[in-house]
Amino acid sequence: MGEEKPRLARLTAIITQLQSGQLVTAKAIAERHGVSIRTVYRDIRTLEKSGIPIVTEEGKGYSMMEGYHLPPVMFTEEEANALVTAERLIAKNREQSLVEYYQRAIIKIKSVLRQPQKTKLEFLTDRIQVRNNASNEKTSNYLIQLQSAIAAFRVVQMNYRSLNGEESKRSVEPFALYTTQNNWILIALCRKRDDFRAFRLDRIQQLQNTHEHFEPHNLTLEGYLEKCRKEWEHP
Repeated sequence: MGEEKPRLARLTAIITQLQSGQLVTAKAIAERHGVSIRTVYRDIRTLEKSGIPIVTEEGKGYSMMEGYHLPPVMFTEEEANALVTAERLIAKNREQSLVEYYQRAIIKIKSVLRQPQKTKLEFLTDRIQVRNNASNEKTSNYLIQLQSAIAAFRVVQMNYRSLNGEESKRSVEPFALYTTQNNWILIALCRKRDDFRAFRLDRIQQLQNTHEHFEPHNLTLEGYLEKCRKEWEHP
């Protein structure tokens, strides 16, 4: 493990060096990084296998293919395929804010892909179909807002309608989120009940952030779920 970080830094530096547009010799790379010529050859092969288009001029040195610029993030074909598959899956989620913000994020991610990858993904997108939620129904729009509240330890107020139609106004301390049976569930400390409660996001009628913060709960999600399991087994 001790050698990985220096090598990763060296590989990144070699890419930058090659992108300068100048022909770089193996000797110059070796001297700059304090490694052997054999190590340079190995590094070049590693970069080539990673998809970096390095041009080798026998007896002269290395350069980057003309017109190529390394984007901020590099994805393998398999990673890019996973991203476009996730895009199709998330598009069918019933939580509107998740769909909206993921679409924004995937546009930015696609912008850093190489053109051949973009072409392949456009083709692949047309060959993937998700049949869950065929009507593309959206039943809630609060997930991303609640995630921010959880991370910031911020109290939120909500108008909530229970499954039996009872409406109430709650001030809660958001704790965690999970999804089950196509519904997102918020676990939060309800100040009205002074206890943790589970709220379905599709039953929240209105949600409002406050400027009030709360102390982090001395509890993990795993601890909470284990507590619930014990209560179910021994009511």
